[in-house]
Amino acid sequence: MRFLPILLLAAACAPVVPAPEAAPPAAQPNNATYGTDANLAASAPDAILRYADHPRGFAEFRLPQGDGPFPLAVIYHGGCWKTGIASQAYMAPLATRWQQLGIATLNVDYREVGDGGGWPGSFEDWAASARLIDDVAARYPVDRARVTLVGHSAGALPAQWLAMTQGADGPVGAHGAVKARAAIVLDGQGDVGAERPQFDTLCQFSAVDPFMGGAPEAVPARYAALSPITAAPQLAELLFVQAKLPAPSAATQAALRAGGARVTVRENAGASHFSIITPGTPQYTANEAAMLAVLKGE
Repeated sequence: MRFLPILLLAAACAPVVPAPEAAPPAAQPNNATYGTDANLAASAPDAILRYADHPRGFAEFRLPQGDGPFPLAVIYHGGCWKTGIASQAYMAPLATRWQQLGIATLNVDYREVGDGGGWPGSFEDWAASARLIDDVAARYPVDRARVTLVGHSAGALPAQWLAMTQGADGPVGAHGAVKARAAIVLDGQGDVGAERPQFDTLCQFSAVDPFMGGAPEAVPARYAALSPITAAPQLAELLFVQAKLPAPSAATQAALRAGGARVTVRENAGASHFSIITPGTPQYTANEAAMLAVLKGE
């Protein structure tokens, strides 16, 4: 599936509260099963955790049954960073599947271009949402040493950026790396600037430049700040599960490894952009064991 048809369809931390109800209506996409064939019905979140006071400043928390402590996956959705295409809702079946398999999940929504996101608003949301990790680890049986940052498509950026140490040129200024053991990228980019043409092709419109606030030649410091060549993620393990997007270049992979990560790339020729994240599809099933090994720290 490609993004263009979807376009036609779309038009400070607070205490944790029980959430049998749905997420705030303003944050729901017009197409709640964006890109998926909904092979698994999403479970109701155990709680909705707010990290900001705007409508999209929340994450859905799901906790497995049992005593724990459970690994935690912090999930960031895609949507070409453009508001109206997607929200956290389409990642809920994946979060539910992992919940069934013993993984606690935070499924995060955030602002995009058009509703206050882009550079720096989306980054501000990602940084604020990451502070929920310590909150849930204090409140629930979550293993703080087994945290994995997960991003599908455009969500690959926060999954890696949060684990980077940034200087003053970063989108939120000086920023320490979030403590996470691993990251999983699901058909996303390894370097936003280096893979800009491929990502724009996937989106079928110019997605990167509006998000970054300009082309690389116009705002080179911004692209440099996000490149793993400048600041590699501080991770033990980084798994790419690719479909429509190619594997990161050898140079990008070498830069990612320079931060100490074991980098693994699983390419899925012929798979759709969404089948690899949809429980029940052959493409997802073929990669599930590899993802679970990362999530569980095995």
